Amino acid sequence: MSAISRRLFLGSSAAATGAALTTAVPLTAAASAGEPKAPAYGPAPGVAKLNANENPYGPSPGAIKEALEATRLGAYYVGASVPMLKSMIAERHGVTPDHVALSSGSSGALTYIATAAADKGSILGPDLFWDTTARMGTRHSGDLIRLPKHETLSIDLDAMFDAITDDVSLVQVTNPNNPTGEALDGEALRAFCKKASRKVTVLVDEAYNELTENPEYTSMVDLVREGYDIIIARTFSKIYGMAGMRVGYTIAAPEVTKSMVLDYGLGDYAMNQAGVAAAVASYNDLGFLEMSKSRIIEARGMVLDGLSKTGLSALPSSTNFMFVNLGDLDAEIFRQKMADRNVLIRGIYRDYDNWSRVSMGRLEHVQMYVDALAPVLEEMGA
Repeated sequence: MSAISRRLFLGSSAAATGAALTTAVPLTAAASAGEPKAPAYGPAPGVAKLNANENPYGPSPGAIKEALEATRLGAYYVGASVPMLKSMIAERHGVTPDHVALSSGSSGALTYIATAAADKGSILGPDLFWDTTARMGTRHSGDLIRLPKHETLSIDLDAMFDAITDDVSLVQVTNPNNPTGEALDGEALRAFCKKASRKVTVLVDEAYNELTENPEYTSMVDLVREGYDIIIARTFSKIYGMAGMRVGYTIAAPEVTKSMVLDYGLGDYAMNQAGVAAAVASYNDLGFLEMSKSRIIEARGMVLDGLSKTGLSALPSSTNFMFVNLGDLDAEIFRQKMADRNVLIRGIYRDYDNWSRVSMGRLEHVQMYVDALAPVLEEMGA
C-alpha cells in the first residue's frame, strides 16, 4: 500500500470511528428487499436463514468457552494464541508454522493474494466460482479472465490449462466450487495443479474441503509439501460454524506466506482475539465436526427429496449448500417468494438466472424450505 493510499485509508477509518462513537448502533440489521428484518447477530425467530452457507451448529461449546475468556481479556492484542494455532495447523498438514498465515476469514488472505497477483498480471478462473476476492483484487490493476460457460456447470481443467497465457499471474480454483457445490476429482485436480504451477501460481480455495467425502483426497496441501507453486486457502467459517468470528488461513511456501503478510496484509495484529481462541479450542474437536457434518448431510437429503417431489433437481453437492435448477423459472422471483415465507435463499448469480442456491441450516429451517417449495412453485405457475 502506498503512503498516499495509506493516509487516505487511515483518514477515512478515523472519520468512521468518530462517527461510531457519536451514533447509536441499532440492534436490528437492515434486510434485503423483500426479506424480514433480523436481529443484529442472526436470523429473527421463525426465519430460515439459508442464504450465506453458514453452519448454525457452531461454534462448538469448547470454542464458545474459550472465546468468552478471550473476550474478557479483549483489551489485549492477540499473543501466544496465534503461534499456537499456526503450529496446530502446521502439525496436522505436515508443514512448518512459517507455511501458515492467518487472516480475517479466508477472504482476507484471498484478497491479499488477488491484489498481489493483479499487480503482476491477470487472474484466471472458471466462469462460475466464488469470485468476490478476485474482483476486489483486480479493481485497480489486472483483469479477471473467466473460462467459457460449461454445459454441466463444472470446471473444465483442460480448458483452464489451455487458457494460461504469459499475462496470467494466478489461476484460482475453488474446490468444492461455490455456488455449484461440486467437488473436482482429487487426482484430476492434482495433475492439473502440478503442470499448471510450473507456469503460474495456483490458488486452491478449499473453504468446504472438510465437508467432502474424503477431505485428504480432495485437498491439494500435499503439493505444497512437495514444493509446487500452490497456495491453499481454508477457513473456520464453514464446518467449524465460526462465520462471524472471522478466522481463516493459507498454507503456502514460507517465502510466499512472508510476502503476502508483509507486503499486502496486516499480519497477526489484524486477528480477532476471541476468534483465534475459538479456533484453537475447536480445531481438533472431532466430535463436534462429525456431528456438524452429519447434520449437513441429513439436510442435503431432505432437500433432494423435496426437490424430487416437486419436479426440480440440484447439482451433486459436497458442501453445505445446493445449487438448484429451477427450469424455466426466474431465480430472483423464486427468492422473493421464498422470503415471503420467511425462507431466505440466494437468487441469481451473474447471468445464471434459473439457478438458485440454498444453504443447509438447522433441520427445522431446511424443512421450512422443503415445505415452501410446492406453494411457491404453484404461485409461479410451474
